[in-house]
Amino acid sequence: MTVYTFILIILAIFLVWRVYKRVQKMMASQRSIMSRHYTGVGVFGGMVLVALSETLNQPVIMTALLAATGIGIGWGVYALQKTRFNEQTVFYTPPANIGMVIAMLFFARLMQLGMEYYISQGPGTVAPAFTDSPVTMAAVGLFGGYFGTYSAGLMRWRMALRRKIMRG
Repeated sequence: MTVYTFILIILAIFLVWRVYKRVQKMMASQRSIMSRHYTGVGVFGGMVLVALSETLNQPVIMTALLAATGIGIGWGVYALQKTRFNEQTVFYTPPANIGMVIAMLFFARLMQLGMEYYISQGPGTVAPAFTDSPVTMAAVGLFGGYFGTYSAGLMRWRMALRRKIMRG
């Protein structure tokens, strides 16, 4: 093992810990901000749509993406049912376990891809494209489907709350 590989492993462990702590903070009680929900729908929906456009000529990979997106949407709907909403303060508390697992699965896949790119740096080797793996596209679909659906559900809750306030 070279010194560079050892340093990379130490940095990867630190990075995993920081991402875990950041995601853990995001799964705590938080104020609902409509611009974040709009951004979430746009970013996560766009993530799935861009991946879909890249896999149109690869039916197996596209099927993995679409199936995982469907599963992510299902988990997003379930998480919205388990979310605790506070209408007086416009705060919500997401179910932390579901979001943590899905986010860390996506991050683990990104870390694995990073290791594959690092290993394939030798002469004559070609690094795989991001959209060449059904596992990667499944991770993208699950992540985008879950967080996009969750953001859309939060937007729907806020709009219903706004209508309720307007009525009196």
